[in-house]
Amino acid sequence: MFYSLTGKIVKKTLYGFAIECSGVAFWCQSTEITLQTLEIGRDATVYTYMNVREGAIDLFAFSSEEELEWFRMLTSVSGVGPKNGLSILSVLPPDKLALSISAGDHRAITRANGVGAKLAQRLVNELRDKVGTVAAVSEDVSAVESVSGSSNKSEAVAALTMLGYTRTDASVAVSKLDASLSVEDMIKLALKALTKL
Repeated sequence: MFYSLTGKIVKKTLYGFAIECSGVAFWCQSTEITLQTLEIGRDATVYTYMNVREGAIDLFAFSSEEELEWFRMLTSVSGVGPKNGLSILSVLPPDKLALSISAGDHRAITRANGVGAKLAQRLVNELRDKVGTVAAVSEDVSAVESVSGSSNKSEAVAALTMLGYTRTDASVAVSKLDASLSVEDMIKLALKALTKL
């Protein structure tokens, strides 16, 4: 119903904010990332999603269209409600979430409050094919997807994850390497790159 709101931020809490538009203040629930960009007394434009359910109408707002688009995608997955969507986007901004999903790194998603391993795995399985359709996808996503096409790169990623690196970080580091390198050389070079982070 509402695409966006532009107005003055009049109140802010840990979970949401009020934005005044033409004398009417709308209460919006949001992510930590969006809340960090907003200042009380300043004008802002936020992109909104209205959730109508029995007994309540909730308004969710985001500082970018990409974040809104990811919220819609997340909540389209069975078992993922608005609360889970906000929690995931508070831990992983859209670009990091896209990388985690394309790398199959469901453990990164479990860092979100209230998201267990089964739900995170379902998100990865259902959204992996949709990652390329989202506007906020970075070049790293296509690089990570190319890792699965090379057996040496896949082995190097597996070894790095056994050393404690996330699948996302390992995939990004290995994706930048020449596919003709041996697995051992890939691991050494990726470790150098990862220690600089």
